[in-house]
Amino acid sequence: MTVVTVITGDITHQQVDAIVNAAGEGLHHGGGVALAIAEAGGPAIREESDQWIADHGPLSPGVAAVTSAGDMPARIVIHVAGPRYGEGGDDAALLALAVDTALDTAVAQGCRSVAMPAISAGIFGYPLAEACRVIADAVTAWIGSNPDTLEEARLIGFDDATTDAFRLASDNG
Repeated sequence: MTVVTVITGDITHQQVDAIVNAAGEGLHHGGGVALAIAEAGGPAIREESDQWIADHGPLSPGVAAVTSAGDMPARIVIHVAGPRYGEGGDDAALLALAVDTALDTAVAQGCRSVAMPAISAGIFGYPLAEACRVIADAVTAWIGSNPDTLEEARLIGFDDATTDAFRLASDNG
């Protein structure tokens, strides 16, 4: 049975197999959680991201880039591009696709535990409560369709407001 936990913390310090990066399409790691991951992971994160872009082109919805975690305790980083809120398309469907892609990729990489931030709720402008609801619902639906493939899916709030939004959305609070 997969356990979903909601905690406040720094995603770069999580003792899990994989952390999810809320990435931009070019994997530039210029702000938000992406910058924190690049700084905590050291030069390997940027080098491997640049190589991934050189090999595959820009990150698109439904595609995940995988890099090592560099100096962080996780084994890998799964980079997914969530939607830029309000720029057209179905934001909720695109955000759920990013979550599904991250979890599918984690399992394909042999991971049993994953930590996920509030994708798109920072510099991409997705309203926090709505983003956390979409993410929590997508995680729950994915677990229902993929039972016993993960041991833990950890929803990480960098601050109390994000943690509270995840708790409310996942009925863990």
